[in-house]
Amino acid sequence: MKHIDFYLDFISPYAYLAFEALPRALQGLSHEVTYRPILFAGLLKHHGQLGPAEIGPKRDWTYRQVLWQAREHVIAFDMPAAHPFNPLALLRLAWASARQGTPNRYVCETIFRHVWQGGAPADDVARLEALTAQLAPARDPASDAVKHDLRAATDAALAADVFGVPTFAVDGRVFWGLDALPLLRAQLEGDTRVDEVWAAAASVAQGVRR
Repeated sequence: MKHIDFYLDFISPYAYLAFEALPRALQGLSHEVTYRPILFAGLLKHHGQLGPAEIGPKRDWTYRQVLWQAREHVIAFDMPAAHPFNPLALLRLAWASARQGTPNRYVCETIFRHVWQGGAPADDVARLEALTAQLAPARDPASDAVKHDLRAATDAALAADVFGVPTFAVDGRVFWGLDALPLLRAQLEGDTRVDEVWAAAASVAQGVRR
């Protein structure tokens, strides 16, 4: 059985679509998934990048594409009332609701659908209170322990060469994005073509640096 670490942030529409698409994409394969919510902004800061929603034309394209991708994958999807938003409260809630080390699929699904179904504000205080009551977290989301778990998960993602969300890590390799799901499946199937593209990519010399 293959073990997959799934790094995600609830702010990302691609992470939501990948989360919903993953069971079908890997159907029939022996695998288990550990869900690891992380702070996407922490990755961006580490690598000196802006988020897609911070660049006007890229923001517009991202929203058009994810709406199209949702239809293509037949996934219920609505943009929240405002985006981007501060996802810290949702990320901490996920870790506070983890009863066996990491948040389970139900916890992540509930939070993802809070954001990406219905079109309401993702960070609305009353909605967050209702969501917290629904999940009944075992720990206080505002506790130092929960904050530590989120920081530790984000640091571990950076150590694993994760640079964006969604990212799937398996066999020491990282697979980034919704469109990486077919490649991830090939890795789990032992398709030798994956080794070939990994080797070919590694052979490319670094060109111009800015």
